[in-house]
Amino acid sequence: MKQCYILQWLPIFLFFQSISAVDFVFNGFNSSDMLLYGSATVESRILTLTNETNFLIGRALYPEKIPTKKPNSSYVYPFSTSFIFSMAPYKNTLAGHGMVFIFVPVTGIEGAVSAQNLGLFNFTNNGNSKNRVFGVEFDVFKNQEFDDINANHVGIDMNSLKSKEAHDAGYWPNNNSDEKSFKELKLNNGENYQVWIDYSDSLLNVTMALAGLERPQRPLLSVSLNLSDVFEDEMYVGFTGSTGQLVQSHKLLAWSFSNSNFLLSEMLVTTGLPSFVLPKVSIFRSKGFIAGITVGGFFGIVVCALFALFFIKRQRRKARERAEMEDWELEYWPHRITNQEIEAATKGFSEENVIGIGGNGKVYKGVLVGGGAEIAVKRISHENDGMREFLAEISSLGRLKHRSLVGLRGWCKREKGSFMLVYDYMENGSLDKWVFDCDESKILSCEDRIRILKDVASAVMYLHEGWEAKVLHRDIKASNVLLDKDMNGRLGDFGLARMHGHGQVPNTTRVVGTVGYLAPEVIRSGRASAQTDVFGFGVLILEVMCGRRPIEEGKPPLEEWAWQLMVQGQLLNALDERLRARGGFDEEEVERVLHLGLLCAYPDPSARPSMRQVVKVLEGKNELDESESEEMDIYLLQKMKAKDMWSEFSQHYDSSLHPTFEDIRQTHSSSMSLSWSKSMVEGR
Repeated sequence: MKQCYILQWLPIFLFFQSISAVDFVFNGFNSSDMLLYGSATVESRILTLTNETNFLIGRALYPEKIPTKKPNSSYVYPFSTSFIFSMAPYKNTLAGHGMVFIFVPVTGIEGAVSAQNLGLFNFTNNGNSKNRVFGVEFDVFKNQEFDDINANHVGIDMNSLKSKEAHDAGYWPNNNSDEKSFKELKLNNGENYQVWIDYSDSLLNVTMALAGLERPQRPLLSVSLNLSDVFEDEMYVGFTGSTGQLVQSHKLLAWSFSNSNFLLSEMLVTTGLPSFVLPKVSIFRSKGFIAGITVGGFFGIVVCALFALFFIKRQRRKARERAEMEDWELEYWPHRITNQEIEAATKGFSEENVIGIGGNGKVYKGVLVGGGAEIAVKRISHENDGMREFLAEISSLGRLKHRSLVGLRGWCKREKGSFMLVYDYMENGSLDKWVFDCDESKILSCEDRIRILKDVASAVMYLHEGWEAKVLHRDIKASNVLLDKDMNGRLGDFGLARMHGHGQVPNTTRVVGTVGYLAPEVIRSGRASAQTDVFGFGVLILEVMCGRRPIEEGKPPLEEWAWQLMVQGQLLNALDERLRARGGFDEEEVERVLHLGLLCAYPDPSARPSMRQVVKVLEGKNELDESESEEMDIYLLQKMKAKDMWSEFSQHYDSSLHPTFEDIRQTHSSSMSLSWSKSMVEGR
């Protein structure tokens, strides 16, 4: 078989004598061997991409670009690589998400997010042909958004996490390669696996097996691929991995790569490697087993008797509790935290632990006993609206997982009819505080404000598109955006949220929200939609960038004021005057973000962009899909007949008013027919 490989690769070997060959073998790593990004580290000669922390990205790249395509040609050079990896789980922790062997055009991890995106792409660039990224993924989570085949597969990715081809992880033994003999390998059980990836003449072969076994003759994946449209003349090669709510370590123990010597993989050391399989402890192996069972037998009867009494009492108590529970409590029982745990965490709800006051009462900081995790505890009244808010929170946020949403840990029912919601503690409080109520020296820069807005936009897009049901937040504002210890923005407070199926119309007609953030159509009909969330996000953009609240005493409404400045060609003057005085910001980016805020807060809902389009604009992607560009072009705002639009827009506002909820309801009672299309700028 080895001779057959030699004959197959001999012409390639001879061809590569005329180009710059890249050959390397790492049997263990030094930190100088690789470019390390994110959480990637090298310890004890092991390259580790991620650890036990949630929502990490780790990337490691060979420090020099390698030739991958003949210059001024579509010819892609053959290559052969092999590596030994282990996805090491942690005890009593759900493992995920996965890792990817990659070719990328640039260093760093910009444009990548964690969790199901595997530290390779983000929500907006996934699937973009301009990525110039090729990868072989080892994924242990079935993501429906990427059409994954299962939760334990190997896939071939070209500019997208929707794999071109994928197969269950495993191999066919050399002595029997029929379909029934396939040996499945569980990727994240801590075992060491060796992978071989070979590309030649537009054919890609991916093979894997347990480290130390002979290379299987039949590849796991054998796919005809044209990489000429993906590869640049030179590329970086390496690995990326990520964690999310699920965590595991992604380890590389050895790696070889060559574009001239196909036998280099045989130089990898495959024996004597450390094991990362979680140990299975057996009591029969313990030294004191014989003595223990003798002594234990004496006490066993007593313990069993006590346990039986305890168990009977516990079951009776649970039966009484369940008998008193309502239907919704049965559905969300797994998230329940005991009142004793909350009491201990907040030191008996002491005043020194109060960190805020919400609409239903005080919010307390606490530390869970045992785990040491910091939490925030919000009190909810059992009466009418309080109960509705409580159910909205646990039915939506309790099941949503996104890095830019505040995490809901659980809930607690108190004896006097009130409830407690338990969240992850956000060290830096609300965005509202950092925009309006902080010292001059601590105000957020333009860059920080835009970065936080990007975080919130990705969260709202996830609510609208990224889950099994569409979630409408209905109360997007600066005080509901919280900042974690790293000043990342997280959207919280789902007390007004509502869920409905994709393609369905929400059935509520109850006007809820905060005055100043309510879209005109909500005030007219009470009916919320994804576009009303977009409106609220538009007001949030203006609020954060301008340093002005939507409604302030003695001033025109925020949208009206910003529109007037835009019409006068002075939109940059809307920027927070403290930031203008400081200077040093990107004027073009700030103006683009302000334009986006005005467009999102436009009176006609059909004129507003979707949150996916909003995210694209915030990420600086001005080129939209053809279908999207017909519907919305952010730069049309600069080209329209601004005075005509202002005349039509301004009739719905009266700057002499300081509107209450009723004022706004009356102001927007007339129908609006403003539209946003290319027809509006004909003859410009």
